Order: sequence, then C-alpha cells, then structure tokens
Amino acid sequence: MLTLAEFAGLVLAFIARLITGAQGHWYGSPPKAEQRIYFANHQSHLDWVLIWAALPRDLRTLTRPIAAKDYWTASRFKHWLTREVFNAVYVNRQRTDDQDPLEPLVAALKNGDSLVIFPEGTRSNKGEPQSFKSGLYHLAEQFPQVQLIPAWIDNVQRVMPKGEVVPVPILCSVTFGAPMQLQPGEDKRAFLERARDAVTALRKVAA
Repeated sequence: MLTLAEFAGLVLAFIARLITGAQGHWYGSPPKAEQRIYFANHQSHLDWVLIWAALPRDLRTLTRPIAAKDYWTASRFKHWLTREVFNAVYVNRQRTDDQDPLEPLVAALKNGDSLVIFPEGTRSNKGEPQSFKSGLYHLAEQFPQVQLIPAWIDNVQRVMPKGEVVPVPILCSVTFGAPMQLQPGEDKRAFLERARDAVTALRKVAA
C-alpha cells in the first residue's frame, strides 16, 4: 500500500505533466540508475518539480532536489512536501561561520544519492543563464566518479513567472545532455564556463 507521501508524489507528477507536459528528452545520457548530478538553468520555483516529473519513476526515488531552507521550511505544508515527497536536501543560501552550504550536498552524495542543482544560485528571467557559482566545481572535484548531466529547462518561466503563485498551463520540456567531468588540471573558471555552455547549447536541441 502506498504511503501518503508516495501517493502525493504520484499526484504531483500527474499534475506537473497535466500543466506542463513535463517532457524529458535525452541526448547522450539515457535515463539510468546511476549516481548523477543534474545541473540546469533556473527560471522558476517549478524547475526542480519539472525535472523530477520528467525523470522515470524509478529514478525519482534516487534523485534529490536542492531546496532553500528558509523558503521551503517556512510553512508546515512546504516543509512536509519537500521533506516527505521530494526528499529534498536543504541548504542555507547564506554561508555561515559554522556551516559550509555544500555540506548537506556532500553528505547526500556520500550516501549515494543523485542531486538536482541550479548553479546560477538564483532565478533569472533573461533567457541566458547567469554565471555559475563555484558549488558545482567543488562537487565535481570531490566526486569525480559522479556523472554531471547538463539540462535545459524550456518554457517553465511562462508557467510560473517570478513573483506569481498560480501556474498557467504551458507545454514545457527538459532536455538532458551528454555527461561531462572536470578535466585534469582544469581550473574553476574554465570548468564553470564549460558547464554553462553545455547547458546553453541544449537550448538549440530543445528548439
């Protein structure tokens, strides 16, 4: 028998597909039960829901989204939803003296989980992804065995633009690209630019 969280997950996946289509297109990285870090452009609070819904059901249980702790634990419902349904990894958006924001991500990867992250760090409505922050580089450096999968989310900003709370039905898609890795001797700036280019290049594939 399904638990309440499992049932809610199925319902949310259905609603996400109903509103957005939640189409997943795989180019160079077929959906496999391998440990991965999916990194994508960031346009809406729905981004990680869309990626989650686009994944095959057997991969959803292995893949955890990153959620801003201050926002997603602000109410009992949001906290329950992200904790019980999505099994989110909570992060503090501001670094403190007693905790590195990457610590929860590192712990999840050590546990064998896959992650969904947005290296821009904040949402953008400009079309082009903003510069990537250093977190992806440090994770790639610490976990060279984990596949890095770029993804382009298309149209989701029209479903729930920044500042809006009611979604509008619009066909959306997630295009997953070929895996990439940190190259020997590659510095942080070069890697982050290459990772951003890998995400941006998928926009043409999705068109």
